[in-house]
Amino acid sequence: MTPRGGFVGSLGMSNVLSDDKKQQVIALGKLGWSLRRIEQAIGVRRETASAYLRTAGVEVCLPGWRRRAPAKPAIQPTPDPGAKPAMQVTPDINAAFSPKPAIRSTCEDYRELIEQGLARGRNGKAIWQDLVSEHGYGGSYQAVKRFVQKLRGPRRPEPAGIILTAPGEEAQVDYGSGPMVRDLQSGKYRRTRLFVLTLGYSRECVRLLTWRSSVRIWAELHEKAFRRLGGCPRVIVLDNLKEGVAVPDLYDPTVNPLFRDVLAHYGVTALPCRIQDPDRKGKVESGIGYTKRTALKGMRFESLEEAQVYLDRWEERWANTRIHGTTKRQVAAMFLEEKPHLMPLPLEPFRYYQYGERVVHLDGCVEVEAAYYGLPPGWIGRSVKVQWDALHVRILHPNTNQLLREHLRQKRGGYRIEEEDHPRKMPLSTAQLLRRAAHAGTQTGKFCQQLYDRQGDTSIRRILGVLSLMKKYGTAAVEDACTVALDIAVYEYRFLRRYLERRPHPQMFLRQIDPLIRELTVYRDFINLKIKEQPE
Repeated sequence: MTPRGGFVGSLGMSNVLSDDKKQQVIALGKLGWSLRRIEQAIGVRRETASAYLRTAGVEVCLPGWRRRAPAKPAIQPTPDPGAKPAMQVTPDINAAFSPKPAIRSTCEDYRELIEQGLARGRNGKAIWQDLVSEHGYGGSYQAVKRFVQKLRGPRRPEPAGIILTAPGEEAQVDYGSGPMVRDLQSGKYRRTRLFVLTLGYSRECVRLLTWRSSVRIWAELHEKAFRRLGGCPRVIVLDNLKEGVAVPDLYDPTVNPLFRDVLAHYGVTALPCRIQDPDRKGKVESGIGYTKRTALKGMRFESLEEAQVYLDRWEERWANTRIHGTTKRQVAAMFLEEKPHLMPLPLEPFRYYQYGERVVHLDGCVEVEAAYYGLPPGWIGRSVKVQWDALHVRILHPNTNQLLREHLRQKRGGYRIEEEDHPRKMPLSTAQLLRRAAHAGTQTGKFCQQLYDRQGDTSIRRILGVLSLMKKYGTAAVEDACTVALDIAVYEYRFLRRYLERRPHPQMFLRQIDPLIRELTVYRDFINLKIKEQPE
């Protein structure tokens, strides 16, 4: 028995539709609906709807296809005499265009947990891992990703600010990846680093290649760029890379001392970007991207010098002569306007040095490359800043950068200590000598103490000379001479000796007749008496 409205043999299928359903499928097919859309609208499987459309001569519209022209019916089905005549069925357009039923996400049960994760700043991958590990979630990451995107809503692009700079005011610097260059030592190709400095007004760039980077190389590249430009901008905008910024901070970043001193030598101020804010130096970022995409894409060089020559030639021939996309003017022409506004270069280049921190040893010295340099008393165990080059070693205060001591470089194992920095430990013999001078006279003791305080160990022989003057000229004369020396603040043994030599003293002029001097006859009689008393 043939079911109503069906003809199994001609279609070769088990799902037989009613006449109303069949007419709906054919009508929607003629409207150009795809099989997936027909299935969603009236609930007929795609395979069944495809068979009915092919039998009715309607071209099957697959997703993404467009109907070209109605196809002629290939096979006209033989009407069943017992079947009711076909009737024109108008499809239910409202039902067809009704929104498809919403599919409940597997993440709905975890909505609160996902919202809490988003509030903490967790991304979709981390939220999915937390749900699987801690809450037994069995869904896929893609389901969580779609649910997170739905909660976040569409992202609105943020407007980009425009940074306008006056001629000679600002330059932006950064590193990028350079071309592959053959290393002469290993014989293999190595990736170089591309240093780019871009002037903010004219977009004039200086592009330099280097194998590696350090604080000194970073500073030397700036100095070479300034000399290529023939002047200096007033401000350098840089990223928070370690070669330029020692301690990144939102409000008070710390610039590396060597880089800071190099910029100060040229009169330039460093302006680090805010952390994770690369848009502030978009001009140099654009310059790096333009160089990598245009000049260096797919290029390899046999030496660093060859690569730099190629880059300089490309800079002069193409980069400087192009019409910039933002300014709509030639870069070289704008640089001619900006160059007179750059600050002039100093007469001599910067003298580079090394720097570091050292702890003062128990001997009052710091060690720099196996040599030792003294500090003033009171710094033992404390950290100080040290700068050194091939000629000098400078020791600075750790907080104020005040110069504490500057020494000439010494060979390995050598010492360099100022005379006043020696430890003040008086030997016992020196203390006894000063006590002798103080016992001889008050002024003499003060004078000898001043000699020792000012001249140190070299004053010992001079103090002995002062005591010897007492034997020659008397204690009173030396005391008087020391009083004069202290009054006029002349603390020299030579002055004391000359003062005593040129000033006459009473003991130097004895009288010929004096009660203390006896007659010679008295000595004669005394000698004769003693001779007679001797036994024969």
